[in-house]
Amino acid sequence: MKIAIMAPLVTAIREPQLGGSQAFVSDLARGLSGRGHEVHVYAASGSEIAGVTVIDTGVDPQTLAATLYRASGPPGATSASALRAAEAAFARAYASMRDARYDVIHNHAFDAPAILLATAQPAPVLHTLHLPPDEVVTAALLHAVRSGRPPAIATVSAFQARAWGRVVPVDVILRPGVPTGVIPWSQATGNGAVFAGRLSPEKGAAEAIDIAAAAGLSIDVYGDAYDLEYATAQICPRAARPGVTVHPAVPRASLWAAMARAAVVLFPAMWDEPFGMVAAEAQACGTPVVAFRRGGLGEVIADGVTGFLAPPADLQGFAEAVGKTADIVRAACRGHAERQLDLDQSLSAHEGLYQRICSAGAGEAADG
Repeated sequence: MKIAIMAPLVTAIREPQLGGSQAFVSDLARGLSGRGHEVHVYAASGSEIAGVTVIDTGVDPQTLAATLYRASGPPGATSASALRAAEAAFARAYASMRDARYDVIHNHAFDAPAILLATAQPAPVLHTLHLPPDEVVTAALLHAVRSGRPPAIATVSAFQARAWGRVVPVDVILRPGVPTGVIPWSQATGNGAVFAGRLSPEKGAAEAIDIAAAAGLSIDVYGDAYDLEYATAQICPRAARPGVTVHPAVPRASLWAAMARAAVVLFPAMWDEPFGMVAAEAQACGTPVVAFRRGGLGEVIADGVTGFLAPPADLQGFAEAVGKTADIVRAACRGHAERQLDLDQSLSAHEGLYQRICSAGAGEAADG
């Protein structure tokens, strides 16, 4: 198949990745290309994916900074000027895509213009929703669904499917996966705790530092200041504490090595996490994970087997769960990742859906 992937244009797709959706777009493109498909990724300037054709859309991701998702903001809070900038960016990207004669177009951008403008494309379209329901994006999806050629809509977890299913029709769950075959792991008990993720309120970096202290562990925090005010007010003061080391975001290979050396990975998400890529990667490293029982994390972590799920916002309960991770068998973490969270399973699910979408599109063309 000839596949076009529309990446989020708000950031370049290159290491270190801004978030889980960017990392998965890279892995998905490489994996599909490795299976013999012709894959073109339409991405912001500065993007690089080894072994994959990346189409530079000419979009400077800095021009879309105002469209960065903020979990703490009200739904649909993006300004009119930011929406206009996004519309211009995606119009340019789709214009370059239009005449390439793709079998399927897969959009991963969480932007209303990315959804609305895709309706004019001649190829069948699939939208994967990596973030929680949003009023503006919902309106765009409903408009697309009511168009003459409705797209397929996917979510990244069953939890996400239930949340989005209240406002738009969800066709399928396409869980991301992690490339366990290239992720190193260790059976030996590690030392200290690791937190990895963007430094913003919903990811819980500050809570992770406090929890590590309560559990008597040192902690290495990996992440960039996605929310500068939060990082300045909440992370910088904590970084001065004994046993706390804050690192900038690092390439995933370096992060995997750090997680494989850790005793536990802390994932105290303060929102309904759509999937939890870091939690999946940690288990592939053989490292147990402790998280709050929120969002899709219960679908990623096997409670009591590969880590623990604490009641939401219960920091004391979370710290107590961290103390129990010494009893977790690291081989069980790795095995769970290989059986349930591996990228190959996700690639097969994507291929199957693409084929069904293409077949349906061919049928509609014949009917017409």
